[in-house]
Amino acid sequence: MKFFLIILILLNFLTTAPKANEVNVFSSRHYSSDIQLYKKFTSISGIKVNVVSGNDEALQKRIIEEGSDSEADLYITADAGRLGLFDQKGMFQNSISPKIKSIVPKSLRSDNWTGIAKRARIIFYSKDRIDKEVINNLRYEDLSAPKWNNKITVRQSNNIYNQSWIASIISNNDKENTDEWIKNFVKNFARDPKGNDRAQILAVAAGEADIAIANTYYYALMLSGQKGLEQQQAAKKVVPYFPNQSDRGTHMNISGGGILKYAPNPENALKLLEFLLTEEAQSHIVKNTFEYPIIENVEPSEIIKSMGSFKQDLSTPVEDYARFQAVALELMLRAGWK
Repeated sequence: MKFFLIILILLNFLTTAPKANEVNVFSSRHYSSDIQLYKKFTSISGIKVNVVSGNDEALQKRIIEEGSDSEADLYITADAGRLGLFDQKGMFQNSISPKIKSIVPKSLRSDNWTGIAKRARIIFYSKDRIDKEVINNLRYEDLSAPKWNNKITVRQSNNIYNQSWIASIISNNDKENTDEWIKNFVKNFARDPKGNDRAQILAVAAGEADIAIANTYYYALMLSGQKGLEQQQAAKKVVPYFPNQSDRGTHMNISGGGILKYAPNPENALKLLEFLLTEEAQSHIVKNTFEYPIIENVEPSEIIKSMGSFKQDLSTPVEDYARFQAVALELMLRAGWK
C-alpha cells in the first residue's frame, strides 16, 4: 500500500512540477520579429519559449481566472498603463533583478515590471500648410490655443496610448490644469476621432487636418513602404515634430513585461526578461518594430534616426500612466472627446 502511495505522489509531482527548460510567454505584441528573438534566446539558453498571443483583455482574463493553475510565466504588452493596472490587481511578483535595475532607468519600470522598448507619441504636421517657424518650441500644452481650431486629429478617448499620454500631462500639470487644457484641446479637433494612428497621419496628408498626434513607429512603418506606396507617399507629406523640448521632453511610453505571480518557471522568465535588455536583443527589437531602445548604447533603426534626435521625457514615471489613467479618461469624456 505504501509502495502504491509513493508511486502516486511521484506521478503527481512529475505532472505538476514546472518544466525546467521552458518559459511560457503571454504576449499582446503582434510582431513576428519577437518570435525570432525568442528562438534566439532558446539557442543561447536552451530554454524553450512557448508563446500565447492575444489581445490584452483576453490574456489578462485568462491569467486571472486560472489563478495559481496558470501556466503563464511572463506577461508582455505595449503600454505602461496596461502593466500598471494589471499590477494593481496583484498579478505580478517582483521582476526587477539587480541586473535589470542597473540597465533600466527608474522612470521606465516599477518593482514588478520593466520596459523593454520605448515609444514616442509626437506631433506630425502638414509640410504644405504649416510653416516650421509656427511649430518651433511647441509644447503639448500649446495645442489648446485657438489658432489650432479645426486643425488637429487624434484617436478616440478609449485608446490606451491616448489615455497614457493624457495621464502623463496630469502627472506634470495636475488634474485641474489638465481639465482646463483638455476642454480647449478638444475644441480644436478637425473631425470626430476615428481610426488608428496611421489614419491620423493619412488625414493630415489628405488635407482633413493640419496636425496629427501619433506614435513614431506608425509613421516609420508607413515611410518604410511596408504598408504600400500610397501610405508611403502620404507619410512624406507630413513632418514629425518632437514637442516639449524646452522643458520635460517628449512623452515616452513603453512596451514591457513582468513575471506573473503564479509563474511556474520564474527563474526562466527572469532570464528571458534580462535577455530582452541585452544589446543584441535591443538591436533586434528596434530595427524590426521601429521603437526606441531602452539601453543607451543601442541605435534605433535608420528610419527612426532620420527623424532626428530629441529630448525624451525620462523624468515622468511611467507608473503614473496607470495611476492617473481613470482620471485621464474622466477628463477626456467630460470634455467631449469621443
